[in-house]
Amino acid sequence: MRSFFRSTSPFKPSPFRMLVSYLILGAWALIILFPLYWLTITAFKLPAAVNNGPFYLPFVDFQPSLHAWEYVLGEVGNDTIRLFTNTVGVSLISATLTLVIGSGAAYALTRFQFRPKVGTVLVFLGCVLLAAILTALGAPWALAVAVAIGLFVVSLVTIARRFTRALGNNDIAFWLISQRIMPPVAVVIPIYIIFQQLRLLDTWTALIITYVATHLPIVVWLMRDYFASIPYELEESAQIDGASRFRIFSQIVLPLSVPGLVATFLFVLVFCWNEYLLALFLTNARAQTMPLAVVAQNATRGPQWWYMSVLVLIMILPVIAMAIALERYIARGLLVGAVKG
Repeated sequence: MRSFFRSTSPFKPSPFRMLVSYLILGAWALIILFPLYWLTITAFKLPAAVNNGPFYLPFVDFQPSLHAWEYVLGEVGNDTIRLFTNTVGVSLISATLTLVIGSGAAYALTRFQFRPKVGTVLVFLGCVLLAAILTALGAPWALAVAVAIGLFVVSLVTIARRFTRALGNNDIAFWLISQRIMPPVAVVIPIYIIFQQLRLLDTWTALIITYVATHLPIVVWLMRDYFASIPYELEESAQIDGASRFRIFSQIVLPLSVPGLVATFLFVLVFCWNEYLLALFLTNARAQTMPLAVVAQNATRGPQWWYMSVLVLIMILPVIAMAIALERYIARGLLVGAVKG
């Protein structure tokens, strides 16, 4: 009986501890998986079975039905396909662009020293503000941007030179991640007005630009830690052998960064896939995504949980399949340093 509570090795827990660990993990798994089980069985219930009480066992508590599936994939099937296509297209393109741009910025922040002068930054922000004011006063946006760029170039060789204080890489990284502190609702109206002026509302382009700008700080922050974990001595050895910077990045850094890139890509993909607020403001009918369709089922007749469940299942199954297929890369990416920040 004592052997049940004693451990035979410092690296091997006792049978009692293992039993307790399995019980805790099993209970935690039940808590995590129950919403998915509820979602699945609700998708196969009739409205009466949903409204009449908490029934959980198919063929015992209720009789499964394809009523909700026939409605979502049949009667409104064209709308569902359009929404699903929009979600997949916008999310994949946004996540890919965000990963490409963000990874390049993260690599530059870990391998190069940037010293932007405070005066240059202030002049740039002032020119951006000037362009916004000119546009608000009625000037064509193209003319306002041209004036701001011209003024910025002139200021660089005159006023900005007088400032000597400079920022560092850590300041740039902190400024990037601070963009995520601001809630999207604080900027959604200016973003709406900008795309309205550009006549890009209700298009993939508006969503992709916004998603890339929104999630770029996350990619920079995660990949910066991952690139920093790769020994710089490998790149120095390649430089001594005569390899170019591009060759070092493509043949040494990128292969070593695959787990981090995959984990970060999946993070951003999920964020884009589930994004609701920006899609609500920037789309009307053509470019709407699946989260809007799910919320739309809560109409004047009350929440139609059976239709919502079907739409959510259609929405999350591709992401789950992708996560399972890339599981080994994701685990390595999380462990090596993709979420150290």
